[in-house]
Amino acid sequence: MSSPRHFLTLMDLSPEELRAVIQRGIELKALRAAGTAHQSLEGKVLAMIFTKASTRTRVSFEAGMAQLGGSALFLSGQDTQLGRGEPIEDTARVISSMVDMVMIRTFAHEDVLRFAEHSSVPVINGLTDDFHPCQILADLQTFFEVRGDISGRKVCWLGDGNNVCHSWMNAARQLDFELVVSCPEGYEPDPQLLAACEQQVSIERNPAVAVAGAHLLITDVWASMGQESEQAHRAARLAPYQLNRALLQKAAPDALYMHCLPAHRDEEISGELMDAPDTVIWQEAENRLHAQKALMEFLLGD
Repeated sequence: MSSPRHFLTLMDLSPEELRAVIQRGIELKALRAAGTAHQSLEGKVLAMIFTKASTRTRVSFEAGMAQLGGSALFLSGQDTQLGRGEPIEDTARVISSMVDMVMIRTFAHEDVLRFAEHSSVPVINGLTDDFHPCQILADLQTFFEVRGDISGRKVCWLGDGNNVCHSWMNAARQLDFELVVSCPEGYEPDPQLLAACEQQVSIERNPAVAVAGAHLLITDVWASMGQESEQAHRAARLAPYQLNRALLQKAAPDALYMHCLPAHRDEEISGELMDAPDTVIWQEAENRLHAQKALMEFLLGD
């Protein structure tokens, strides 16, 4: 029996496979818009393990499986023996023997790696402290829909070099575009990852310089889950990196801007940009559904 394909970071797919999943997400979106039923995963079961709260991740995976003819099981950390100390390896062996695929949203990336190592079915990283690859699939699908292929473009990340930033760095490596990370000292992305991505990724402290000529600007909350106690300190340090109209006007004339949500309006992004009629943020959020449906189809075969 061959080993299952996992999706723990964007590096688990080849550039060609990433583009194929993005295009399939666009196709599945069109099928749903046309009201065409497409039940390619009929009878398949997805187990969803959450030790970190979620809105978009749960709804998109659960709805996605239902739309593809399958079903999804929601398991919170308190609902399983994991919450009572059962080894991850044992849980992985048991759960994967009963379902067709597992999605995990948790804190330590190492936990997802350990689970995948002992799982007999594909494992999807629904978010860890280090990476959020499903979000970037949706973001990329949005860019492809509105502007075409991202290869050769310039993208600017504003704010904390967090898990979403890390996945954007991997995307730059995979799809060959320039990524400028603009952040204050002490908020840089992981140095080892930065070294691995040095051909595509650079740091620029001055946000006005960083966004010049950029085709896409991206930001995220300044305090991720588990960092709430640092909110005030982070807000003071990151205030100059707010994504707002003045900064957007320094980018390329047709620049898009994104936020993975939930957003703190008038902190990392201005309320004006959140509510602008031409924003793609809501399209980006919806695309979690379509991109993940394409990903699940890919991982489960034809």
